[in-house]
Amino acid sequence: MLDGFHILTLTHRDAPLETLAHAVVPGENTEVVLQQLKNALGWEELFYLATCNRVTYVFYSQQPVSEHLPMEVLQQVRPELTEETVRETASRMRLMHGNEAVTHLLEVAASMDSLVVGEREIIRQLRQAFDQSRHWHLTGDHLRLLMGFTIETAKEIYTHTGIGRKALSVVALAFGEMQKTQLRPDARLLLVGAGETNALYAKFLVKAGYKNVTVFNRTFEKAQSIASANNWRALSLDELAFYSEGFDALVVCTGATSAIITPDVYRKLLAGETGKKVVVDLSVPHNVSRETTLEFPLTYIEIEGLKETANQNLAYREQEREKAASLIQERIYDFRDRWHERQIERALAHIPEEVKAVKDRAVNEVYGKEFAQLDPEARDLVLRMLGYMEKKCVAIPIKAAKDIALRGKKQTKRIPLSA
Repeated sequence: MLDGFHILTLTHRDAPLETLAHAVVPGENTEVVLQQLKNALGWEELFYLATCNRVTYVFYSQQPVSEHLPMEVLQQVRPELTEETVRETASRMRLMHGNEAVTHLLEVAASMDSLVVGEREIIRQLRQAFDQSRHWHLTGDHLRLLMGFTIETAKEIYTHTGIGRKALSVVALAFGEMQKTQLRPDARLLLVGAGETNALYAKFLVKAGYKNVTVFNRTFEKAQSIASANNWRALSLDELAFYSEGFDALVVCTGATSAIITPDVYRKLLAGETGKKVVVDLSVPHNVSRETTLEFPLTYIEIEGLKETANQNLAYREQEREKAASLIQERIYDFRDRWHERQIERALAHIPEEVKAVKDRAVNEVYGKEFAQLDPEARDLVLRMLGYMEKKCVAIPIKAAKDIALRGKKQTKRIPLSA
C-alpha cells in the first residue's frame, strides 16, 4: 500500500562529511538539476533535503526502482565526479522503500536519526526543504500527505516522550545553571567575547529578558553587532581592565590561550562590591584563572562540570528514543489508513462534476423544452429537487467506499505492514 514511497539518503552515520558532500546538489542550479533528475528517472514527485549531516531524496514512484539507483542519481546530479568517487559514495547510500522509507522519515523528523538526538531544528529544516521543493513544483499530493503526517507525528513524539528534554549543548546547560542562581531580570551582566558561543549565549539572555548587558570583544565591531541587536552596550576588550561599574554575572568565552580574568582584573571588576557573583567560563582553556575562583566568593560554572550532566541527559534521551520508536510503529498504521482514504477521495473526485453534468444536461437538453414551459415556481421546485438529488447521489458512493475502507481497516489493523 505504501510501496510508492522511497528514500535515498546519505547521513553522518554512513559516511564522513567529505563523502557526504558528493551527494549534495550544487547550489547554483539546484532547481534545474532536481527537475531533470525527476524527469530522467520517471518519478511522480520529489522532495530534497540537505543539511550539515544528511542528504536525502524522498520520492514517490509506482515504477520499479533499480538497485543501481544511488549511482544513477549521483551521475545525474554530479556528472563531474569520477567513476571511482561515484561508486564509493553510492556504496554508502541507503535506499529504502514503502513502510521502511516512511518510518525513516518519521524518525528523522523526531530527531532519532540526528547527530544530537532530540534537537528540534530538524523540523524547521524539513519544513523549509519541503516548501522549497513544492515551490519548484517537484512535489504532489502523495508527498504533501506524507509531510503533513510527518510533522504531526514529530510534534506528538516531542509532546508525549522526553526525547527533546534535558539540554545537551554546553551553552544551554551553562545558562540553565546560571538561572538556578535566581539572577534578577535587571541583573548586571558582562559578556566577555563575541564569538559563536557567546553569540548563542546572548540569545538565551534575550529570551530570558536580561537587558542590562555589556559586551566586550577584542574586535569592537563584533561586540557592537551583538549589543546593537539587543539594545545592549559594547566595549573593546582593552576596556575590561578599567571597568568599574560592578556586575552580578560574568560570562567569558574568548580565543585567549591563557586566563584573562586574573585576581587583579576580577577585583577591579567588583568595584568594591563583596557579594557572591556568578561566573560562567565557557573557554577552552579556561579564561578565568584558578586563583580567581579560589580567592573570591562566586558560583563558578565551567565546561568540565557540565559534561557529566550532558552525558546523563544524553542517556535519558536514548531511553526515550525507544518510546518514540514504539509510537512511530503505531503511527505507521494511521498513515496507511490516511493514505488509503486519500486515494479513495482522489478516485471519486470526478463524481460531483459528472453528476452535476448529468443534471445540467437533463435540464438544458433532454428535458429542455418541457422545462422551459414550466412556470417560474415549478422550475424553481424542479431545480431544488434536482439539487437535493445531486448531493445525495454524490454522497452515496463516497460513503459506501469509506465504509468498505473502514471495514478493511478493522480487519487488517494489526496485520504486519509489507513494503
